[in-house]
Amino acid sequence: MAQFYIKDDEVDIVIGALQSDLTSFMNAWKSIFSRYHLIVVQDPDLKGDLKIPDGFDNMEIITKADIDQAVGSSLTTKLFSGYSCRYYGYLVSKKKYVISIDDDCIPAKDDKGFEVDAVAQHLINLGTPATPLFFNTLYDPYRKGADFVRGYPFSMREGVPCALSCGLWLNLADLDAPTQALKPEQRNTRYVDAVLTVPAKAMMPLSGVNIGFNRELLGPALFPGLKLTKEGKFRWETMEDVFSGMCAKVVCDHLKVGAKTGLPYVWREERGDAVQSLKKEWEGLKLMEDALPFFESIKLPAEAVKADDCMLEIAKMVKDKFGAEKNSLYVQAADAMVEWVKLWKKWTEPSN
Repeated sequence: MAQFYIKDDEVDIVIGALQSDLTSFMNAWKSIFSRYHLIVVQDPDLKGDLKIPDGFDNMEIITKADIDQAVGSSLTTKLFSGYSCRYYGYLVSKKKYVISIDDDCIPAKDDKGFEVDAVAQHLINLGTPATPLFFNTLYDPYRKGADFVRGYPFSMREGVPCALSCGLWLNLADLDAPTQALKPEQRNTRYVDAVLTVPAKAMMPLSGVNIGFNRELLGPALFPGLKLTKEGKFRWETMEDVFSGMCAKVVCDHLKVGAKTGLPYVWREERGDAVQSLKKEWEGLKLMEDALPFFESIKLPAEAVKADDCMLEIAKMVKDKFGAEKNSLYVQAADAMVEWVKLWKKWTEPSN
């Protein structure tokens, strides 16, 4: 399976706007973003108009009113507020590939001081095969100057399609709230020039801050899953990505497509308060400890041949596993998965 070239017009850049003034963010990315169609989704909880600089002609701005009109105000609140607004961009995209970068990130610089084109690297990851079934100890064997190591089966060197590319962050690394609270001064300054395929059957955390994916292969598996509240007090804002990521990895493994991690890096700006995040995330962190063995045990039926089929099967399994628990938050998540798949099918298959 050879590398293939992804055209600019096959790509959407999705930006979840959680701040009103996007001037510095957009200007920082201008040389990169200007080549692509942009979908900017304003957090429905954010008041006022967005401030966007000139020079971005190929842009679609989506507001709360737009989302309300398309899906109804109840689903807007349930599925697409806060960080989850980015998922609405995934839903409405009409392109094969989606790159998602949050508005508190700017281009990183590599270990030689050159600016990183994160979009181009995601497309390289998605345009080259993945090797989830047998680990190559020299990481990505398709990269220039690399190859398969001695002992790698020749029958498996063609690889499989890559459906998901998970980039990393410099400055503020992707740490959970307890770690951030205990190590408030810790920053990630280590640029590792490597990409690797996550092995089959290995779970992984996912963050929508800096990812790329093949929407046709994996789209419905990336969804606002655990966007739930408890007595109006908690919002597991970052846990929804983790739950979604485990769904996505199970789907990747079942469909025999790959997920990569490593390059590209972005530079994550300072934003938020670790202690406040801890208050929001703590209950969700405990939920994830229960979720991991469940996801590790999932075996999807052969009849599930597309991502949306897989998601409906996972939703059934969630209900079977956790349905006996009174007011189970997992059951609420399963219901949200079903609603999401219905939305996805309605949006992508309007004749149905």
